[in-house]
Amino acid sequence: MLNPTEIQYYLKAFEGLSLPDVMELLQMAHTRHLSAGSIYIREGADTQKLAYISKGLIRVYKLKENGDEATLMLRWENQFIASHDSIILNQPSRFIYQALEDTDLLELDYSKTLPLMDHNPRLSSSRNSFLLHMLAEALDRVESFVLLSPEERYLQLLHNKPDILNRVPNKYLATLLGITPVSLSRIRKRIASPVKR
Repeated sequence: MLNPTEIQYYLKAFEGLSLPDVMELLQMAHTRHLSAGSIYIREGADTQKLAYISKGLIRVYKLKENGDEATLMLRWENQFIASHDSIILNQPSRFIYQALEDTDLLELDYSKTLPLMDHNPRLSSSRNSFLLHMLAEALDRVESFVLLSPEERYLQLLHNKPDILNRVPNKYLATLLGITPVSLSRIRKRIASPVKR
């Protein structure tokens, strides 16, 4: 049985749903712990896992042919994580999802929730909002590379998650921003130094 704090936590996580709706979803969910460094979703996995991060940090990356890793996304506390490929496109994941820290998740099998969502208009609406949110985040990322400079992308990341610098190695942050670690270092120095007149 959930205590009042947990109830409020999950009502916030599943914003827009009533307590009975949330309880229905929670009956299908389970908690999962990932140790730092462990893989949550492997490249090529055809998984319909959908998880809410209650604690921790997950990096989504691709191993390129030359052996370099390109970080596509970082997800942290109070965010959902799922394979866009599997959930939206119904195909195997092209990316690797790895816990950078000890991470606690509330996990659902998305495919098993579909019948429930199809028979509950509120859950169906919530599913549609979730899918649109995933799409909007992907579009925001593309737009940031077209419209923002690397320094502006860096500042935006700091605005969204100020403690990220202490939690993610520079090489991962650099590839997330589409720059080299040397360029990231220069941006940091430029921001840290007062403008000389």
